[in-house]
Amino acid sequence: MATKLQRLLDSIDPARTLAEVDARVDEAFNSCPASAARITEWEEFRTCLVRFLRHVEARVLRLRTSPSMSLDFDWGRCRASLHAIYGRSGEKAAFELARTGAEDGLYGVLKALARQIAQQYASNEIRGRIGIYWDGLTTEERLAAASEYLGKFGHLLPAELVEGSAARVRANLPAVLEEHPRLLQRTRRVGR
Repeated sequence: MATKLQRLLDSIDPARTLAEVDARVDEAFNSCPASAARITEWEEFRTCLVRFLRHVEARVLRLRTSPSMSLDFDWGRCRASLHAIYGRSGEKAAFELARTGAEDGLYGVLKALARQIAQQYASNEIRGRIGIYWDGLTTEERLAAASEYLGKFGHLLPAELVEGSAARVRANLPAVLEEHPRLLQRTRRVGR
């Protein structure tokens, strides 16, 4: 019989989280109505990205219609993603790419935004499942879960995390579990 930890690890497996969200984002990207190859007006750029964000979110969340707040609210969410992708002035950098056509232009910006959205939603899903799991454990179960995890996956972790008694892993197991799907994904890619 699977332990609570094993059931959690099965539920956050990259095939069930990262790959599934990536597939929904790819489907949304491919089904998005085409925009102009280049956009030279700021307001047109903002509107295009907000429409794209809403479309992708509707597909990722499996909604019938695109969720929408105000244009400014949704633009704020776009800006946050663009900052994560392109840095502190991300919206300006993205607009320059869309305006000039450099680095695949608007297509490249939308593709990068789609990847960022996929990462955000997959991370949120993983974090939520871990939170529910962790909150349902007693102190003894938490200690046992850390030992079980180290026994099964300690060899895949960086040496500095598992040196000595692996106190860093034991003290921060929820954070380690959040990275677990990406760790497995990288490990599986190496094996190909």
